[in-house]
Amino acid sequence: MATDVTTLLLQWRNGNKSALDALMPLIYQELKRRARRCMRGEKAEHTLQPTALVHDVYLRMVNQHKVDWQSRAHFLAAASQVIRHILIDHARARDRLKRGSSAIKVTSFEDVAAPDPNGIDIVALDQALDRLSTLDAQQSRVVELRFFGGLSIEEIAEALQISPATVKRDWAMARSWLYRELTSS
Repeated sequence: MATDVTTLLLQWRNGNKSALDALMPLIYQELKRRARRCMRGEKAEHTLQPTALVHDVYLRMVNQHKVDWQSRAHFLAAASQVIRHILIDHARARDRLKRGSSAIKVTSFEDVAAPDPNGIDIVALDQALDRLSTLDAQQSRVVELRFFGGLSIEEIAEALQISPATVKRDWAMARSWLYRELTSS
């Protein structure tokens, strides 16, 4: 499937509009699975559902022009950034509407020790990732791809063009740094 996705992405990049029609069914379910994973633990009344998140991702991705898609991993890396921005925008809008309400929490990556047993405050995580990116942009990107995109170590390595061992080191260091950041406030 990864080869099919990469081939279709390259065709789409080269202007073949029908490639996008063939591509979407291949990646739709995967994006939906990743969105579901990212939003697991949300309250039932949460206004942004995984399907709506995937549709927003699709609309933003399809409207990008002159993107030089390299592979399936590259596409998923870009989708991870879009997911992050949509979730953060949604959380901030919700906070503006409900001053004093609890922040949006997500529980998507089990192997990060969340300071709050009910999940991770996504706005606090976004702010911490911004701080981390000033110290180590690659570590911040690894967390973004893993947390928001659900990419595997191997997919992250491919997307960032680094070794899986480097991804594992960056992931471990970033998790430790984020835990300290998110529990110190």
